[in-house]
Amino acid sequence: MADRPTEALHPMAEGLHLVPPDQVLSRALAAQQAALAAVGPALPQLAAAARMSAQALRTGGKLAYAGAGSSGLMALADCLEMLGTFGIPAERTPMLFAGGADALLKMTGGVEDDPSLAGADLARADLGSGDVLIAVSASGTTPYTLAVAAGATKAGAKVVGIANVPESPLLQAADVPVLLETGPEIVAGSTRLGAATAQKVAMNLVSVLVGVELGHVHDGMMVNLIADNAKLRDRAARIVARVAGVDTGIARVALNRTRGAVKPAVLVARGASPESAGARLAAAGGILAKAMKS
Repeated sequence: MADRPTEALHPMAEGLHLVPPDQVLSRALAAQQAALAAVGPALPQLAAAARMSAQALRTGGKLAYAGAGSSGLMALADCLEMLGTFGIPAERTPMLFAGGADALLKMTGGVEDDPSLAGADLARADLGSGDVLIAVSASGTTPYTLAVAAGATKAGAKVVGIANVPESPLLQAADVPVLLETGPEIVAGSTRLGAATAQKVAMNLVSVLVGVELGHVHDGMMVNLIADNAKLRDRAARIVARVAGVDTGIARVALNRTRGAVKPAVLVARGASPESAGARLAAAGGILAKAMKS
């Protein structure tokens, strides 16, 4: 049907319109599970991407995301969570999405073919030396995404390229190429399916490792979260109580003294003053485990 693997016919697609509903779902699920397995071989590249991204954020740089269509939506989902999960300010994690906010409400294919849109988005993101861009495209040929990657490289930023087709232009242009070889889709060419599933998991893995590298994850808990609603305030109190080994009442008092910041609240709950807690964390590079031993 096509030279590009993501456009080819999936082996389980033949007769898909003729089988019972449960068989349609069973085949579709099997295709998704097979696509997910494509992430495993890319773990070394994902680790390299995470370390590079963490270093950028640690030294005051930015971690930007870029994409169009379904790939862009997967990038956007991970980008938005950097604030909510790890407390990284939104201005440090800009999102470059083909067509902007309007394209999120009504997906249109034309914007991904327009590399001129990349210029304005790059200017807004203001990427440069010390920054990292994660660029995602299932085919690895999306003009908008390639233009963003090229512009970021020209500005001095490092590029992580995530694509689902081997030897595609995006992978060739990237400093850290990440191939997720998911192959044909159960609905040919619909890369919102297996390709997007693999992309989402890959970026989830990168952001988790970034959080760990920055010291924003302690025993699997998000110790740098922004507690801006009742659910997260309760979560923050439970985290402080568990890590500090105190009851939630003491944890809430500590959080009040640190204006809701979890890491220093752990130290305050263990007897430190807010000022001392801040100094100890600074000396430990923001790593709570190190600050707790100091």
